[in-house]
Amino acid sequence: MFPPLPDKQTLLCTAETLFYAVCGGIVFTLLGLPAGLVTGSLIVVATAALAGRPMIVPLPLARFIYVLVGICLGAVVTPELLHGIASFPLSIAILTVSTICMIVATTTYLRTVHGWDALSAVFGASPGGLAQVMALAAEYGADLRAIAIVQVMRVVLLTIGIPTGLALFGLSAKTVGLPFGAAHVSITELALLIAVSTFAALLMVWLRLPGGLIFGALIGSAVLHGGGFVHAALPSWMVALAVVGVGAVTGSRFAKTRPRILVQYIGAALGSFAVAATIASTFALVLLTLLPVRTADAVVAFSPGAQDTMMVLALSLHLDPVFVSSHHLWRFMLVTLSLPFQARRAKNTAGVTPPEA
Repeated sequence: MFPPLPDKQTLLCTAETLFYAVCGGIVFTLLGLPAGLVTGSLIVVATAALAGRPMIVPLPLARFIYVLVGICLGAVVTPELLHGIASFPLSIAILTVSTICMIVATTTYLRTVHGWDALSAVFGASPGGLAQVMALAAEYGADLRAIAIVQVMRVVLLTIGIPTGLALFGLSAKTVGLPFGAAHVSITELALLIAVSTFAALLMVWLRLPGGLIFGALIGSAVLHGGGFVHAALPSWMVALAVVGVGAVTGSRFAKTRPRILVQYIGAALGSFAVAATIASTFALVLLTLLPVRTADAVVAFSPGAQDTMMVLALSLHLDPVFVSSHHLWRFMLVTLSLPFQARRAKNTAGVTPPEA
């Protein structure tokens, strides 16, 4: 059975969302801003959502976007790029300690400074995996509105701040780095690339791997490109739309959020972001001291943002997709597997009361 077609209103809202996203991406790119496609689309769609416009990206379209992003990320993998995998175990260990410290410190901040209950603070402090965090928060009866605002604001601030910060310090790539297709692409190779990547994405979803669509497509594309089996890449317009689409998906999460409610929790969002960013930066510096990793790679890999958005930043800023994706996948799995135990412990600590702003 095929899923039912969306109604007319959903189609109109989706078209409006994509229109704003494309316009934002084009304007920011023409202005020469870092990662303009994703940051521009995100900011414009989020602004429209806060202004009361019905910003929607249907789930089937979002899934299609994630598969395209995975294919794009895998397309920049080369055999030479894979030689650096030997240094991953130590950096993964550093990331693990960083994640634990980040959750503990941010939870403590939200409880002591803003008076949040233990359960809501744990969910608000967990980096990445917004869908899983919100699902568990609903199951445990935590304050969904407060958690969503803190989580989404963290992603938005990182998406805007990382490219700008790297550019200010001269650490971003000189080119956008998107793996655009050549003028003459083998249709056979392109068909093979799409087929294998889509199959890998569906397989990962079937295996219930966290972020299966984007990581599965990345693995399929990376194997084909890294092994030298194909040299084709997606057309440039498709890559650009995929990047813009991720910005639209993130920005649309502000839909039905009234500005007054956003202002109410802005202190908790900014404060918890500052705590998490400080810890992430500290451990990124430790990594840079111990291993010969590029600063931009370390910054994005250790940033406590949503995995899809951070991987698009890696794509847009011409970073190492294998290094960045491996670290975000590990942290995603670490948080996802440990969060139910943290939530159960927090719930036993005290009763659940709505957090204060």
